[in-house]
Amino acid sequence: MSQGLDDVIAAETRLSSVDGAHGILVIKGFSLDQIAGQKSFEDVAWLLFGGLFDDLPDAHAFAAQLGHARGEVFDLVQYIDDGILALPPMDGMRAIMARIADGEDLATATRLLVAPAVLLPAFLRLRDGQAPLAPDPRRGHAADMLHMLNGQVAAPETASALDTYLVTVADHGLNASTFAARVVASTWSGLTSSVLAGLAALKGPLHGGAPGPIIAMLDGIGTPEHAEAWIEAALARGDRLMGFGHRIYKVRDPRADALKAAVRRMAKGSNLLPGRLKLAEAVEQAALEILHRHKPDRPLDVNVEFYTALLLEALGFPPDAFTAVFATGRTAGWLAHAREQRLTGRLIRPQSAYVGPAPAEAA
Repeated sequence: MSQGLDDVIAAETRLSSVDGAHGILVIKGFSLDQIAGQKSFEDVAWLLFGGLFDDLPDAHAFAAQLGHARGEVFDLVQYIDDGILALPPMDGMRAIMARIADGEDLATATRLLVAPAVLLPAFLRLRDGQAPLAPDPRRGHAADMLHMLNGQVAAPETASALDTYLVTVADHGLNASTFAARVVASTWSGLTSSVLAGLAALKGPLHGGAPGPIIAMLDGIGTPEHAEAWIEAALARGDRLMGFGHRIYKVRDPRADALKAAVRRMAKGSNLLPGRLKLAEAVEQAALEILHRHKPDRPLDVNVEFYTALLLEALGFPPDAFTAVFATGRTAGWLAHAREQRLTGRLIRPQSAYVGPAPAEAA
């Protein structure tokens, strides 16, 4: 028996497949390199929703629906009060998303899908003393999110970088948050309940909470020539090296390369990012060499979180909001899995092995 359900098949899905031994991620019949930087987030969400909603329109009309839904969700910004702003971004966003009616239809799904892209920028602006900016349905989803964040029209390479990120994290097999969403969906609770369960699971540092500390690590190292000494000292203290290793992947995480390519494209139009990228690449090289020396029997390679941190920092998101941006993409997968589970009509009800004391025998 596995305490973490390793290798236990808990669902059949047509949505995504993770081959950890070979570093392959497939989403609805497409490998990651066929969609990351090639298809928009709207297109990938439409792909995931295919066959799960009877009234799903074509991809172009679906993208227009998302633009309209962003406007509807913006009405919820009025509920971001001082009490909400005192919370971490992930908790504040989750509290406002709980106001979305717990339906099962496509309209509910589209509101939930766009909610993080609207509510997170509004939360961050209000926290900084700035007025929230309304969405523009004419913009692409990623470009609109960036405009709502900083009030500037995003350069094509910048919008493309965020779009690539959202696509890259849209779905990833039966991870902890997706499993949580499916369990809730199996009870025939609504889509809002499933997404809230996903958010709650993603918040945990063992799942979606690791990108932020990577920025602290890069800041602590400072310059490429300090990378090796800093990493050696961290490992000597018994610290966990954030951004390396993965529960499933035994080789390099394919999402890391997709995001590294996006960062490189964005760096061409930036005055600050090239130096940060040079530092990150030096840290990556030094860490892989040191980890191989210290732990030759453990396959530890860079994971999605490493270049996630660099990309989201360059886009202007504060580190404490990184997990909420992760949720902006992963909500597509949660919704698709919730619908897929609901359509099976089957309640998820595993068994447990009791290891407590036996009852005392009567005298």
